[in-house]
Amino acid sequence: MSRSNRGPLRPWMVLLAIAAAVIIAAAFNVKVVSTDEADTAAADGQLDAATFAAEQYDAITAYVDDEAVDLAELLAALDGGADEADAGNTSGASSAYAFPVTFTAVAGTATPPVLPVTVEGLPADTVVQVQIGPALNGTALRDVSGEISFNQFTNQLEYQNVGTELNNLVRADVLDGLEIPEGATIRVTGAFLRVNPKLVSVVPTAVEVTP
Repeated sequence: MSRSNRGPLRPWMVLLAIAAAVIIAAAFNVKVVSTDEADTAAADGQLDAATFAAEQYDAITAYVDDEAVDLAELLAALDGGADEADAGNTSGASSAYAFPVTFTAVAGTATPPVLPVTVEGLPADTVVQVQIGPALNGTALRDVSGEISFNQFTNQLEYQNVGTELNNLVRADVLDGLEIPEGATIRVTGAFLRVNPKLVSVVPTAVEVTP
């Protein structure tokens, strides 16, 4: 009686055989698509942020104009312990509140993308600036009315892009061609995110320069 030369079946041999079978099966199930097909699939269901922002822009700027509160009064109330929810809106529990404000200020020297301004009635350590571009930052306009929520979008990128497109509309509608000489008195209406209590960086929806 001859002895078999094969040793006992090892566990790793079984695992290796299973892995090979899975790889082979996957190869037969791979679908190759063209670039055009991939682009079409990526576009399906994706929100056009520019179109959405354009549709919302007038309502948002009207809200800011109607609900804007005096900046000095707002900051004094917040510093005194007022609830942010009484005057502003937020995109989420852990996000900064956005507030609609209005104020008269004296323009400093522009250092794009911001224009530092001096507002009477504020503490000396509070910095106020008006965003003048070319790039506008933040989602103050998207969040200020409380009417645009993440649940309306497929993903975070779409939600973020709407904020960017609203800022682009401000740049075209409010800031394009605007000249603010140093020392000029200006009346500003807009929105800001209260990320830092000592920094007010306003995205303007209206700027009036006093002659």
